[in-house]
Amino acid sequence: MSTPAQKVANGNGLSNNASEPSKFSLQLLVTVAVLLTSAFVLVDPRSLKDSSNAYALCSREPNQVYTVDADNSLAQCIVVKGAFIADRGSFEHVTKQWNKLSFTTLIFRRPVLEVRFIKPGAIIVPGLSDSHAHILEYGATQQLPLEGTKTIEDTVARVRDFILSNPDIHNDTSKFIIGGGWDHTVWPTSGWPTSAHLDQDPVVRGRPIVLQSKDCHALWASSKAMAASMPFPEEVDGGVIIRDTAGTPTGVLLDNAQELLKQPELTEADLVRRFHVAVKDAHALGLTSIHDAGLDPASLAFFKRCPGQVFGVYLIRIYGMTYFDENKEYWGNTTTPLIGAGNDRLTARSVKIFADGNKNKLFQLYEPYEDNPSTNGFMRLDPEILFDYIPRFLRDGWQVNVHAIGDRANGIVLDAFEASLEGANVTALRPRLEHAQIMTVADMKRLGRLGVIASVQPTHAYVEPIILSGLLTHAFIASVICGMRKIALLGHERVKLLYAFRSLIDNGARITLGSDFPVESMNPLSGFYAAVTRLSPDGKSPHGPDGWFPEQRISRHEALRGMTIDPAYASFTEKTLGSLEVGKRADYVVLSQDIMTIPAHEILATKVLITALDGEAVYEAI
Repeated sequence: MSTPAQKVANGNGLSNNASEPSKFSLQLLVTVAVLLTSAFVLVDPRSLKDSSNAYALCSREPNQVYTVDADNSLAQCIVVKGAFIADRGSFEHVTKQWNKLSFTTLIFRRPVLEVRFIKPGAIIVPGLSDSHAHILEYGATQQLPLEGTKTIEDTVARVRDFILSNPDIHNDTSKFIIGGGWDHTVWPTSGWPTSAHLDQDPVVRGRPIVLQSKDCHALWASSKAMAASMPFPEEVDGGVIIRDTAGTPTGVLLDNAQELLKQPELTEADLVRRFHVAVKDAHALGLTSIHDAGLDPASLAFFKRCPGQVFGVYLIRIYGMTYFDENKEYWGNTTTPLIGAGNDRLTARSVKIFADGNKNKLFQLYEPYEDNPSTNGFMRLDPEILFDYIPRFLRDGWQVNVHAIGDRANGIVLDAFEASLEGANVTALRPRLEHAQIMTVADMKRLGRLGVIASVQPTHAYVEPIILSGLLTHAFIASVICGMRKIALLGHERVKLLYAFRSLIDNGARITLGSDFPVESMNPLSGFYAAVTRLSPDGKSPHGPDGWFPEQRISRHEALRGMTIDPAYASFTEKTLGSLEVGKRADYVVLSQDIMTIPAHEILATKVLITALDGEAVYEAI
């Protein structure tokens, strides 16, 4: 029995033991401690979904995110945390996972995930890549752009207008004038332009002028520009000096002969200006990665020299190819490949070798040209050099990328690759054929069997100009690929093997898509459209509305992969780039309409709304 001192009154006239409250408090404290400990010990930290420094990018409609993973999966949202993809899925999944209310999330006071919605009808795709381009050369052509001129006179007039509109140049006749983009194959006259054409204009006359052709395989120079480099040798290995009947140079130098022309050294300011112009345009077109194809050694040297300046403000990923000069000492065993410099902005682990020339009977064929049985084109270097240097570069850890246009050039390069790859792990080496424009069926099969990557440019399949009798509108000439001109060069049967993208894939080859800008448009959607339609931008082809050799069309999924995950594989970055998968870098593009489902004729009207690199927008449409 309790004593009075042990009884304490409560408000109901009842009594309790005085020690019970303290026992309850102790039990409560122990329970809270256990729960807290469980929160720290038993809860997987990955399930906390910390949304600080994160946002979701979603469509209000389902399946508007093309992830380009192995299954070509679709999603409604991606979650970006920092520079990486942290999640993907439906809106319900994302909000449930990242805004989950629980005891632990209340304790840790996790912020609510920011959700950003794209416009109705828009889609999200991985950042787009161009597998073959020339960045600084593009920037140079934009200073005095000559693309689209219809005649020699029209081109000279554009040079004159440029001089008159720039007083510092107009008032100083010694200033070098650099321009680019002219294409004599769309002009009504046959043959090449000459120095005399430039000298005929009184404003242009007497000035040093150098104009790069659209395909970067020819220089057209004024007499003043030529004079400083004379005399020229009689012949140039891998190049041509265009001469008149008396043997006098007329003002055009092709391929390796271009190196004979002395030009002033570009300043650092010149290079930076060209780079900024190119990157600004690239962002506006959805490009986040560019494979720079090593046309000029100065380009890669510039990229390596100033990563802070280049990659600080103007964000772009560059996969640089080092130009191969057969006249210099072998450097593959003394130079270390550069991988992921500047926060994964710059990689230079490949070498670019030129096997043959380009168009105008410069690329090498197995059989003579149809319209000139005396020639089958030429190689820019001795084939023995390929057999000597390709295995050495591969052995020393370099990817080897070889420019080859003609079927014989491609065959010789494949011979060298086949000899070099015997017993090797091709996945670790990933050699590339740059262009692979015309190949025999046997060589297509060999390409697939060897595992050599074909780096192709779909816009060549409608932009290389033709002259079709009765169809001489400039837009049509400049947009349809082959027709009578290519048939005249190659013949009715051989022309079927030109730009045979479907056949390459069906024979087991892995392709990667590029533009070769400034040779063709920088817009990757132009390449997408050309690959899936084989039509000109205005919907025409020599074979009608189904496209030029329509059996060579590729699917839209294949084309999208060719601009995203395939370029990533071709540059050894498929584990971090090329698709919208968890753990990869958050490079993405928002397009104004669904290029995977809209009618083909509407594809080229698609606009880029956002270009993002590492989760940050580098371009947003106004």
